Amino acid sequence: MAEPESTVINTNVKQKDPSKALVIAVTTRAIFNLEEEHKLYLEKGKEEYIRHQQANEDKPLPPGTAFAFIQAAQYVNEKILESTPAEKGLFDILVLSNNSPESGARIINSTKHYGLEISKFCFVSDEDSTQYLKSHGVKLFLSADRTDVCNALRRGVSAALIFQQEVQAPSTPLRVVFDGDAVLFSDETDKVFREQGLEGAMQYERAMEAVPMGEGPLKAFAMHLGKMRKKFSQEKSPIRTYLVTARSGRDMGIRAIKTLREWGLAIDEAFFMDGAPKGPILAQIQPHIFFDDGLHNIQGAQNVGVPSAWVPSCC
Repeated sequence: MAEPESTVINTNVKQKDPSKALVIAVTTRAIFNLEEEHKLYLEKGKEEYIRHQQANEDKPLPPGTAFAFIQAAQYVNEKILESTPAEKGLFDILVLSNNSPESGARIINSTKHYGLEISKFCFVSDEDSTQYLKSHGVKLFLSADRTDVCNALRRGVSAALIFQQEVQAPSTPLRVVFDGDAVLFSDETDKVFREQGLEGAMQYERAMEAVPMGEGPLKAFAMHLGKMRKKFSQEKSPIRTYLVTARSGRDMGIRAIKTLREWGLAIDEAFFMDGAPKGPILAQIQPHIFFDDGLHNIQGAQNVGVPSAWVPSCC
């Protein structure tokens, strides 16, 4: 069986080292607002979509939900290189698209228009483009397609689903918010909660307090981000990380804190919400991206203009 066709376009002369970089792959519909174009593709087909993109290839696409996150990652790179010009442990952004190279000029031109330093563009004709993630050393994959996200998670790559939304433009530094269970941590306690209720979950947590939780789908990305964070003092860091969890601090917070300590993962701020809505605290933090496995929490974040990414647990 022949290998699926893939075209990789590199626009940077200066190569980043993928073995040391924090490689993030983002699809075109995650970084840009392509909802009208996607509708055209679904209603009139690939050929009409290509004609439209070619006719508008000099017209920049509007920013999408993940745009501010990618911009902030670029800001972190600038700060790292200011202090260590030879540093290789940088963010390395890869744009992954299921579209043909013929329609790719508009994507590349849009990144140039906004001054985004994207290292690679992969235009893949095969429907499952996630097969290329590990070969590029991808540590996080953001897509607007649920099937893509589930395929990436099955391949062991941290991944989340982006919904197109109107977002505010957060200022620097880069701020990333993680939910706890089923995102940073495994979903073991969630399963106990579903089977035995809140009291059963609290009893389980008390019994397991000294045992670190299993890793969740975004632990690997969080660890790489934490490693990058350690290049700076807390006062001067261009990265801030947050844990915003529905756990109560009194009954279920200790195990979360001990797990982070066991992993060696430093979190700048942690909020144990005891089931309260997360929207108000997220509005205060103003993150560039918020990861959660609960769609109700994603909706709450969207309502306050926070860029959100859903980590599905039901692939």
